[in-house]
Amino acid sequence: MFVTRFRWHHHHHHHHTIKVAFAYQQTASLVNIKLKWVKDKPLDAVVSHHNDLMPASLLVSFLSSAPTYSLPIYHLSSIRPHLGLPQLLKLSTFLRRYPTLFHEYPLPNVNGGTVPCFQLTNQALHLHHQELHILHNSESDLVHRLQKLLMLTHDRTLPLQTIDQFKWDMGLPYHYQQTLIPRYPHLFSFVSLPDDRIALKLIYWDERLAISHLQNQIVQENNKDVQHLPFPIGFTRGFGLKKKCIKWLEEWQRLPYTSPYADASHLDSRTDVSEKRIVGVFHELLNLTIHKMTQRKNMSNLRKPLGLPQKFTKVFGRHPGIFYISQKCSTQTIVLREAYDHQDLLDKHPLVGIRQQYASMMKIGFQNRSRGLYKNITGEDHQEEEHCQLKNDSTVIT
Repeated sequence: MFVTRFRWHHHHHHHHTIKVAFAYQQTASLVNIKLKWVKDKPLDAVVSHHNDLMPASLLVSFLSSAPTYSLPIYHLSSIRPHLGLPQLLKLSTFLRRYPTLFHEYPLPNVNGGTVPCFQLTNQALHLHHQELHILHNSESDLVHRLQKLLMLTHDRTLPLQTIDQFKWDMGLPYHYQQTLIPRYPHLFSFVSLPDDRIALKLIYWDERLAISHLQNQIVQENNKDVQHLPFPIGFTRGFGLKKKCIKWLEEWQRLPYTSPYADASHLDSRTDVSEKRIVGVFHELLNLTIHKMTQRKNMSNLRKPLGLPQKFTKVFGRHPGIFYISQKCSTQTIVLREAYDHQDLLDKHPLVGIRQQYASMMKIGFQNRSRGLYKNITGEDHQEEEHCQLKNDSTVIT
């Protein structure tokens, strides 16, 4: 699969740019352009690959803090809501898919029967300790990511529930509230919201962090014009753009760029200039994630904190050259196109390597189990149900 990579460069017709920007700011409606959605197999494969990786690694972290690294299934069920598993999928079924990570044994209960208990394997524990070492070494980077996430919000505050949705995506430690936040009392504070939820508030604004990934790139390229930044754009092969769409996109790319860290309350939400700012906010948000992707539903909780208009998620469909909406695994995942070359993530955080090792271990366990190499412990019928998992590099089962 070939993906075209190109950038609509800003032409230095300064007066023309001002005229276009002015015209857009004066019109009270967005240009009605609809670009078609085209399937991107390599990016779909990346999304499928991550579908079981997140819940598995969260379960490893949860079990790692238990005595003897093991818990009965009813204790593990307490974190089920945070794992993003399909409602009809039993947690025990999920754990049994990956015997290289989770060892199952029967625990006697009061009725004389047994209850399934799951323990981390030595391999899983070894990987987890490597992960903790990487988290320790990456701490300042992860703290900066969290600062920047809060800096994107208009009152520098987010409910912990919302941050938790991005916890794995952003590479934050599983127990970040207890292990990370208390070490930075000069940066963060826990606050109570009017609805009694607990939120995290940023109490120190670091101006050095108030520069977006896009602005950083432009500075490195020595581009003098930082007022009208274009976004890197790429399309799936076979994506035909009509002439009027190309013209609109070229003009849109030349519009003023508003930093996602700047106050944008003066912008009319019905204009293309405002839309470019919203695209910039999500471009930055995805760059704060480790794999440059997150589920679309995670974005919806950010509407109010980010001060966005009602139908803000329309920007993902209107800009398929910047964002790819994957429909894999019965959910929608937003992927930042420029971050990938086919299936290859271009900017790899140290955590990516350890997560790839988890994925490899899961794949071995899943395949061995499918071949019947693991003894049936509980007497249940372990026929493999269909789910979203990479069987091998070229086939995706959905």
